Amino acid sequence: MLAAERHTRISQAVQGGRVVSTVELADSLGVSAETIRRDFAELEGKGLLVRVRGGATRTDHLSNEPSFVERYGSAGEAKSVIGNLAAELVRPGQTVVIDVGTTATHVARALANGFSGVVLTCSVLVANELAEATGVEVHLSSGRMRRGDLALSGPATQHFFEDVYADVAFLGSGGVHAEAGLTDFYLDECHVRRTIIRNSATHYALADTTKLQRIAPYRVAPLDGIGGLITDQRPPEELERAITAAGGRVIHPGQPSGGDGAGRPEGRESGNGTEEGRT
Repeated sequence: MLAAERHTRISQAVQGGRVVSTVELADSLGVSAETIRRDFAELEGKGLLVRVRGGATRTDHLSNEPSFVERYGSAGEAKSVIGNLAAELVRPGQTVVIDVGTTATHVARALANGFSGVVLTCSVLVANELAEATGVEVHLSSGRMRRGDLALSGPATQHFFEDVYADVAFLGSGGVHAEAGLTDFYLDECHVRRTIIRNSATHYALADTTKLQRIAPYRVAPLDGIGGLITDQRPPEELERAITAAGGRVIHPGQPSGGDGAGRPEGRESGNGTEEGRT
């Protein structure tokens, strides 16, 4: 088993908040306890868990984002579920913003199967997913490119989105937390996301269960500044309660995802949910 796959399995195991045993993980993954201890040390260095006697447990605070290769190869099914749920929210002819991140590419992949309208993005990977999609007009921002995710950010990217009034935006995330709100790892990208939020009629954070109740270094917006969360499983009760109390919506499998009125043609919603016309 490759190290990246082990790291994904270990990260998933600690999500419940309980202590996971070194010995049990070694047995289930077919490696030595010493290998698991080295994995723990590496994942702790990335802020993904905390080592304790006999095992490890989760941490709510993340200091570093896992590499693109690790993230791209992990939780693929969960990200596909999120992508399909996001696509169900979009109607033909709308203007859609898709942010950066591995989950965002799954949104683009789902939209490529039949959506007609306009997509604006700061992700080269998202643009590539939609490059051959019939009926989709793709606009890619300028900006400084971050390796791995091929994410564009900086003043030029922010300026690009200042002139965009989208019907719905799908936002990447480093973590979504009941108190900290939507957070991420790259400060420039946080500035871009805030511009997207301000100018979009509605907006949803994309986060699989490994990002729920996690805090990345930089805040993008409080929970009352986003329209809701799209995730692959029902989130922890504390987080779900906080989002709904803030006026947001939680969308997960098994729950109807349509009918939210995203992108009403008569106006736009600001980041705090109040309706505004374009000025």
